[in-house]
Amino acid sequence: MAEASETIIRRKLSHEVFDRLKAMITGGELAPGDAMPSERDLMDRFGVGRPAIREAMQALANMGLITISHGERARVRRLTARSIFQQVDLTANLLLSASPDSLEHLKQARRFFERGMVREAALRATPEDIARLRGTLDQQATAVDAPETFIAADIRFHTQIAAISGNPIFEAVSEAMLGWLRQYHREILRWKGKENLTLIEHAQILRHIERHEPDEAEAALVQHLDRSSVLYMHAG
Repeated sequence: MAEASETIIRRKLSHEVFDRLKAMITGGELAPGDAMPSERDLMDRFGVGRPAIREAMQALANMGLITISHGERARVRRLTARSIFQQVDLTANLLLSASPDSLEHLKQARRFFERGMVREAALRATPEDIARLRGTLDQQATAVDAPETFIAADIRFHTQIAAISGNPIFEAVSEAMLGWLRQYHREILRWKGKENLTLIEHAQILRHIERHEPDEAEAALVQHLDRSSVLYMHAG
């Protein structure tokens, strides 16, 4: 019986540098906000050339562990739920642009997710939460003739509902999904040419949240998302 291969694979220097730099960050030698050592210091410390350092630093940046700014020292990034999701923005957008099915799957995921979020909001909302949502709805009402501003307020309204949970991961998930969907918003549906139907639906959702009515809030949200789902589609 042939023995399994035990061939040792020689790793690239940049991979070794990456592992050591990552250990410096995860081990606490470098804290969020700290400047990374200079390229020269790292070259001397690890005994490698500049290309290996730069490749490792770029890999750290791609993972969201550090921020690289032109003309300044790279700095360790403070990780948050939001920053983690931002790292998959490009991949998510590529997937969505390549597949109509993926867009439908995202809309379904949003529907499932927001049903839970609006129920939680109806159970937990404070007067401050209600005032924040009402302020966003008022801002949206003044932007019916400014589509980009209107859609931004729409996203903020839904993200604020998720934020009522008190869980930053829920808020980050909401922000990420809505951001990915935004580029597929094709039109703003107007009601009787004067008042946007979205505003009416948002007001209904808000009313049920304020009254702490989770079943009614969920039903209003589902109606809103099912109606507005057709507004998100691939071009062509």
